[in-house]
Amino acid sequence: MTADGDMVGTVDKIAGDEAHVRVDTGLSGSIRSKLGWEDENETVYPLMHDNVDKIQGDEIHLKSSF
Repeated sequence: MTADGDMVGTVDKIAGDEAHVRVDTGLSGSIRSKLGWEDENETVYPLMHDNVDKIQGDEIHLKSSF
């Protein structure tokens, strides 16, 4: 989730300390770009720990810069 509460995607798997996120089809291009998720052919991307603000319950919240 972005800091504004927008859904980014769903965690598809965890590998080590890295979450792999299946991107929500409605995710804006600007957020995709900031996260480095620009390849339109990919559906699952790694979520870098540096982009995470907090984990609350079953939600991962991105830093406010997204």
